Amino acid sequence: MDDKTAEILPQRFTLENKFKFKCHKDVKCFTKCCRGINIMLTPYDIIRLKNRLDLPSDQFLSIYTDLQILEKTDIPVVTIKLMDDEEKSCPFVRDEGCIVYEDRPTTCRYYPLGVASLSHKEGADADDFFFFVNEPHCLGFEEDTDWTVKDWRIDQGVDIHDDVNAEWTDLVVRKRSFPSNVQFSDKSKQMFFLANYNIDKFREFVFESTFLQLHKIKPETIDAIKNDEIELLKFAASWFKWVMFKQGDFELNETEVEKRKKTEENLE
Repeated sequence: MDDKTAEILPQRFTLENKFKFKCHKDVKCFTKCCRGINIMLTPYDIIRLKNRLDLPSDQFLSIYTDLQILEKTDIPVVTIKLMDDEEKSCPFVRDEGCIVYEDRPTTCRYYPLGVASLSHKEGADADDFFFFVNEPHCLGFEEDTDWTVKDWRIDQGVDIHDDVNAEWTDLVVRKRSFPSNVQFSDKSKQMFFLANYNIDKFREFVFESTFLQLHKIKPETIDAIKNDEIELLKFAASWFKWVMFKQGDFELNETEVEKRKKTEENLE
């Protein structure tokens, strides 16, 4: 490993572990951690960023992200598309700092910590553990500011991000537990991408297709997901979990399902 390579320290940290860290403009390494990186975006990250930039989700995804398949899970994930400059910079970083700081991704908020989820309930719990991403250039550890992992999460707002992303995290962790030869079909991957990342197109899928005819959805749920992107995001992940893993309280309208089957048979 050369001196430019980030090292993940093997020690596991809990919410009560303490560390020293502070990042600010007067630290000589300021913004170096925003270059030559691989930032995976969560579903909530995408909503925050596309709204910050006043873009529909499909345009944001096309302009600012790359699609990858998560190793060992066969799940599509979205990463920030880096600039084509010498340092491979994040498109949102400037010498004076991040231009979307208030809506920065979860990974950036956690830094210099990383989180590993073995299972997911609400927020981080005993099944989650944390580790340091030790980059040689980072001088933030030399600053005399004390934190516990718990306090850092609250200060950086990742507790909120983790809560909103809980169902998506559970999907990823659940799929990771499957044998490597059990993979999603291409159609399932496309639906996973739609439900979790392209929230505007998923809204169209729910409200402008036969979705609400084929599923028995409570009126109050329909109202909530129509007017609240966060509720729609949680609904999308829960629905996909039900489709793929048969877990949850969704119910099909069997009458409409039979009508659809007969229609499709007549068209063949």
